[in-house]
Amino acid sequence: MSLLSVENLALSIKGKPILKEVDFRLEPGRITGLVGESGSGKSLTALSIMQLLPTGSRSTGSIRFDGTELLDAGEETMCALRGDDIGMVFQEPMTALNPLKTIGEQVAEGIRIHTGADNRQAQERAAAILDRVGLPPARFPLSRFPHELSGGQRQRVVIAMACALRPKLLIADEPTTALDVLVQARILELLKELVAEDNMAMLFISHDLGVVAELADDIVVMRHGEVKESGPAVTVLKNRKHPYTAQLAEASSHVPAQSKSWRDEHKDTPLLRVENLVCEYPGHRTSLFAKSPPFRAVDDVSFDMGDGEILGLVGESGCGKSTLSRTVLGLMRPAGGRILSRGEALNTPETLDTKRIVHLAQAVFQDPYGSFNPRHTAERLVAEPLFVDRIASRAEKRDRVTEALESVGLSAADLGKYPHEFSGGQRQRLAIARAIVNHPRLIVADEPVSALDVSIRAQILDLIIELRERKGLAWLFISHDLSVVHALCDTVMVMQHGRIVEAGPAKQLYAAPKEAYTRELISAAPDLAAALARRTEAEKPPQRGK
Repeated sequence: MSLLSVENLALSIKGKPILKEVDFRLEPGRITGLVGESGSGKSLTALSIMQLLPTGSRSTGSIRFDGTELLDAGEETMCALRGDDIGMVFQEPMTALNPLKTIGEQVAEGIRIHTGADNRQAQERAAAILDRVGLPPARFPLSRFPHELSGGQRQRVVIAMACALRPKLLIADEPTTALDVLVQARILELLKELVAEDNMAMLFISHDLGVVAELADDIVVMRHGEVKESGPAVTVLKNRKHPYTAQLAEASSHVPAQSKSWRDEHKDTPLLRVENLVCEYPGHRTSLFAKSPPFRAVDDVSFDMGDGEILGLVGESGCGKSTLSRTVLGLMRPAGGRILSRGEALNTPETLDTKRIVHLAQAVFQDPYGSFNPRHTAERLVAEPLFVDRIASRAEKRDRVTEALESVGLSAADLGKYPHEFSGGQRQRLAIARAIVNHPRLIVADEPVSALDVSIRAQILDLIIELRERKGLAWLFISHDLSVVHALCDTVMVMQHGRIVEAGPAKQLYAAPKEAYTRELISAAPDLAAALARRTEAEKPPQRGK
């Protein structure tokens, strides 16, 4: 008998159909991957199981968990099940955690509510589960707050909260999307261990087929609220009987078409030259009269960029990538070294030529929605860089904004829309339009596709190549995913602990990395073909001796 059985599930919200005849089953000790593009109904399927749907929702069909019909269950029954028998790990740990409570308090809270344990007993059990997920209290005291942990550590706290009572079912909704590949690999291994040790069933929601191919026993492919294909993960992903499954697989390994290599012979005056750059953050005050030494985030970094070159900068979280990008954009001054363009200094410890930097380089951020003012229209948002040029004419501004929107595949009809009226991919296009509206020569893109599903990611990568070839734009493309960098970039720099540990042409570095850290990054990057090959080989029956 299945632990969870979803049959003919249909969901509408305020009369709008969302889910249609969704069917699948979850078994103890097995991981089921639920995949599809943004808006396919993955998260709402999970929220239907948890009965955490928005006001105005209406569900029909059946969701039976361990003999209990959840669609008929009252809130009292669901409160008893949530956290105890059904745990959930959310995509963004910082929003899932209370910033005002310590991690010990947050893990212990569910233990107290569901078991009746006193505070001391709950804290002891919280310490044990945090130790189990790789956060031993000796190194990570229960008194720490969420902001004192890294992204991967916060995700481990969320997993500890979800698994504290050893639930029968764990729902993980995009739990590794915003994590770097090394932390992602550790989190995936942790989830596999928890499923095996506790004989849990797990519903793993993701848009990344490479991750699902590595982790899942079974797979359910959704589109527009319907299940298009399901079955054993390796079989479904190898055969790809449904066209949509084939489309997702193609998008996950998409390589943008490029007409030529833009890696030129560097001249004496490249578009961008970074020389011996050092960036530091002030130390913390340790007493009334003493401070700790400054933290060196970027340590003696040097590189050149030519016109139209796409330079990939990769490394795990905390290695200094974003600090380097902020310094290139003139958002902070270096402690040492300098940044030049065409031989002229833009950013040194003594000088900061902000106006020239604005005309040279613009930024595209990981989360476009977070970088937009929700009260402004697309026209106002895209026009922001033009205020530096003091263009007074409203008509000229509108013409420049319209040109930028059309360059990224949007149109003049979008001028009056607000950020919430665009899809995730359209918002990233809007962010790119804002970056190119004042005709810069360089775009600094900080993790611009890491939060996008594979189909939209493929479109944005194609757009980057199109803009490079049409406008000669150079890109400093920052990512933790070497597979994306390999598909897109001319050259790659690998950063660790603030230093560039390896650099070279993308294809050469990916094929024959010299440094152990680079090899570790490459091996940790999700790869659909490689994962299927490994699992196919592992599932082969052993050959009998003659």
